[in-house]
Amino acid sequence: MFNLTAVQKAIAEQGFDGWLMCDFRGNNVLAQRIIELSTEKMSSRRWAYFVPAKGEPRKLVHRIESTALDHLPGSKTVYLPWQQYEAGMKHLVGDAKRVAMEYSPRNAVPYVSKVDAGTIELVRSFGVEVLSSGDLIQAFEATWDDEQEAMHFEAARLTDAAYGVAWKFLADEVRSKGSVTERAVQQKIMAYFESVNMTTYSPPIVGVNEHSGDPHFDTGDAPIKENDFVLIDLWAKMKKPRAVYSDLTRVGYVGKSVPEKYTKIFNIVAAGRDAGIAKVKDTLAAGKVLHGWEVDQATRDVIVKAGYGDYFVHRTGHSIGQETHGNGANIDNLETQDQRKIMRRTCFSIEPGIYLPEFGVRSEVNVYIDGQGKVHVTGGELQTEVLAVMAKY
Repeated sequence: MFNLTAVQKAIAEQGFDGWLMCDFRGNNVLAQRIIELSTEKMSSRRWAYFVPAKGEPRKLVHRIESTALDHLPGSKTVYLPWQQYEAGMKHLVGDAKRVAMEYSPRNAVPYVSKVDAGTIELVRSFGVEVLSSGDLIQAFEATWDDEQEAMHFEAARLTDAAYGVAWKFLADEVRSKGSVTERAVQQKIMAYFESVNMTTYSPPIVGVNEHSGDPHFDTGDAPIKENDFVLIDLWAKMKKPRAVYSDLTRVGYVGKSVPEKYTKIFNIVAAGRDAGIAKVKDTLAAGKVLHGWEVDQATRDVIVKAGYGDYFVHRTGHSIGQETHGNGANIDNLETQDQRKIMRRTCFSIEPGIYLPEFGVRSEVNVYIDGQGKVHVTGGELQTEVLAVMAKY
């Protein structure tokens, strides 16, 4: 149920006069989720909902769909011609001067930019300063309650254990048959997820040799043999309502002793990962505000300094929630400059990688900030070296 008190509290805390949510034909999925608008009901006309920091909210709906927002508190204005719509929008914002909308300056954070430029122009014509609702969105879309926190810790324990299942299966198959396909390892992981009551929107990535150098490799039927290099990226959540994901990546060498060329690249990636974790812990421990882009930069600097910046081709991490890629701050100063704040009760991945033509290394962990500001790195012990699969299993 829409919690007006909590929304107004967040609006005031973030220094806005109000939050203007509007939509046309489902373009603004974030606003729909915040106000809990049913996706089953047809919505073909523009609507808007303004929540002031204090006082009664105001609704604007078309005559044909006049009941669209009746589940929300506040007064209602019904429009028909476009002139009434524009006048209605002006009435909605009233004397507010600083209004949050699903907008990002220069489209710096496209995940937030859901309102079209024309609507922004209209609102600005009322003398209103339009600011990004990015941190408001994540306050309601990305934060976890105690139950979700517990489900993440459970998922992290089980996804960590999935690696033992996968590596042992791989080693046993190579010993007994000489090889095993990427897909067979993938299917083994999926069977394990089912056995421990977990689910995932898509199966894990299993990439051998040059396939590990493709960050979004589509797992196929390539054989994995002794002396091969393997990357496994897996993600899953508990089969429970409102469950949240754990998302991990590790690498292994199908042999008893790992060649130096793999160790060298892994050590650089791991150092970048650890620099990102340290940035989170140190900044929050000092009581300072931290943004997603800053964590990316701390991680990226390590890899750039080592001479492999051109081979680190994606952001450092992403928000994690009920979807693997959630609606909170991403760890990104490459694809975007994510200026959203790292907030308590949110989770994100730190997963730097170096992708060379013959192989690629990625090391992924999840970082969760609890309600007291404590930083949890979840998913078992950090991988500190390339796993020598045949020596361990």
